[in-house]
Order: sequence, then C-alpha cells, then structure tokens
Amino acid sequence: MRLLDRYLLRELLIPLRYCLGGFLIFWISFDLINSIHQFQEAKLHLFDVVQYYLITVPSFLVIVLPMALLLALLYTLSNHARHHEITAIRAAGISLWRICIPYVAVGLVFSAAVFAINEYWIPDSDQKAQDILDKYKPNRPDGSNKDVYRNFGIPNGRDKRTWDIGSYNLKTEIMTDPKVSWIDTNNLPHRLIAERAERTNDVWTFYNVTEFETMPDGFMGPTMKTNVVAHPEFSETPDQIRREIKFSKRLTSHNAKAAEVPIVDILDYLDLHPVLTKKNKWWLYTQLHGRLAAPWTCLVVVFLAIPFGAASGRRNIFVGVASSIVIVFAYYVLLKLGLALGTGGYVPAWVAGWLPDFVFGAAGIWMLLRVR
Repeated sequence: MRLLDRYLLRELLIPLRYCLGGFLIFWISFDLINSIHQFQEAKLHLFDVVQYYLITVPSFLVIVLPMALLLALLYTLSNHARHHEITAIRAAGISLWRICIPYVAVGLVFSAAVFAINEYWIPDSDQKAQDILDKYKPNRPDGSNKDVYRNFGIPNGRDKRTWDIGSYNLKTEIMTDPKVSWIDTNNLPHRLIAERAERTNDVWTFYNVTEFETMPDGFMGPTMKTNVVAHPEFSETPDQIRREIKFSKRLTSHNAKAAEVPIVDILDYLDLHPVLTKKNKWWLYTQLHGRLAAPWTCLVVVFLAIPFGAASGRRNIFVGVASSIVIVFAYYVLLKLGLALGTGGYVPAWVAGWLPDFVFGAAGIWMLLRVR
C-alpha cells in the first residue's frame, strides 16, 4: 500500500507544481502590469517590489490552492482512468475509498496550509504592503504622522472600562490626552484624565494626571492630582489597541468579503465587547464562522474532483473538467452569497459560514458513492 500511495502522490504532485506555478506567474504578471504606475509614483526600488509581492502573494494563495488542487487532481485521475490504472487497482481488491486516501491527505495538508496563511500571514499583509508603498513618504498628505491614530475610543465591556484617546503612536505605543472611565467594585464611577500614558513592564503609567471620584453629594469631583500614577489593573494591551483600530475600520463598512481578521482577534474582541449592536454582531459572527470554514474548501474540492476524474475514462475528459470547474465556481458563489446574507442578518452566522462546505462536501461524497 505504501508503494501505491507514493505512486499516486508522485503522479499528483508533478501537475500540482505546474498548476500552482502557472497561477502565481499569471497573477503576479497581471498585477504588476496594473500596479507598475503605482510603484513608480511610490518610487519603489526592485527590492521593494519583490518584497511587496512576497507579502501579498499569500492572500492569493488561499484562492489558488483549491483551484490548483482541483485541476491537478482532474488531470492525474483522468490519466489513471484513461490508462485503466484505476480499474486495475480496483480489480486487485483495493476499493476506490482506499485509493482516495493519499488525495484526502493532500486536501487536509492544503486545508491546514490555508488556515495557517489566513491566521498568521494575511491579517497584516494589507498594512505591510501599504507600508512598503509609503516607505518613501514619511507622512500623510496632511503632514501628520502615518503611525499616529487620533480621536478614537476603546470600550471594554468586560471590565466596565472605557478609554478615550486623543492620539496613539503604533510604533512608540505612547498615547496622548487619554481619558479613562471605569466602574469600581462598589459600582461607583471613576474617571482619569492625563497628559500622556505608556505601558511599561505590562503596567499603564499616566503622567500629569487628574483623577475624579464620586463625591458624597453624588457628583464627580477631583480627588487627586499627581505627576505620575500607575494602574496595574488596566489590562488593555497595545495589541488590543491595534485590534480596536483594525476592527473600527471594518465595522464601519461591514464588508462582507472573506474575513481578514484572525480568529483569535475576533474572539478577543467579542470577549471585550459582550454587548454589540445587531449589525456588528452579525458581521463578527459571520466572519468567525467563515474564517473557520474557509480552509476546508481544499478538502471539499478533493471530494468534488475525484468522481469526475475517476469516471472520465467512460466519457469525454473535458466534460468532467468543465463540470467540476462549474461546481467549484458555484461553491465560491454560494460562499460569497452566504457571507453577504449572514452579514445582513438574513441567515444565522453558522449557516452563512458552513453551508457551502456541507452542501458541496455532501454532493461530492454522494457522487463518489455512485462511481462504478
């Protein structure tokens, strides 16, 4: 069996390399033609352009990997079927399901690769690519520092604390004009106003601070003015501030396309914001389920491709290829439609994210059972 598995994998990996390479060369060439004017305006050097594509290519890989796997499987299985190799293997007492094991293993490996790319590479790729384009532009057009974000808030519903930040530098992690409001264990409101703040040794330190507490008459009044004060109970981290900035942009548009935010960031945001508006809740949970379901596309593609490829010896190979491509195209259409419906609140988030995988996965297994 090991010899058979090695043979099947070797026959698959050769066309798979060509399919992946062809897709990537085509995409990079097409994108380079469209973006060359932008690169010239940004005054990028050759090394900068290479670095730009090293950063952006993974975002295309999550689409290319399932398609390349589909075409490679169709080509490989069609060759096996045309030379009656599948018939001979099955005549030796090996079931079609056993033949599928190496292909399913490749699908699982590709699914894991897509998950890793989605979670660890793509989330910051847009910002990193934009940083390269802005490499020789020290500031924004209005003269402000591109690393500084101004006038935004961080509501922490979990700890009953709200931050209003005048400005925050992503590189130095120093904020100016911070105002923090919170509720203590006695359910009394407190407020802090400072000139600036920074996080040192995992503790927020505020400078030129005025703190307010609830007075006996029920109104808030200043209770302390000091040059420096530390609040170790403030658990918000610079990473959470970056996530808040990232989410604030996306929640403004409620973009329904495939999620660009890692699962861990979505869960962290939901933990900090237990109370959300309906629109924000729909968007976040739809993206969460879409994020969880997306990597399984590679495995679904395997179950869709095998019935067409394995049966192609009895019919025109192009019919199988065309039919399978149409099915995969329909899969992506249903995926995008589901994300849009889930974002709009028309269907439950888990249905929006998982329905395409369940429907097309079941269809592929059903067709595989019908292969004779």
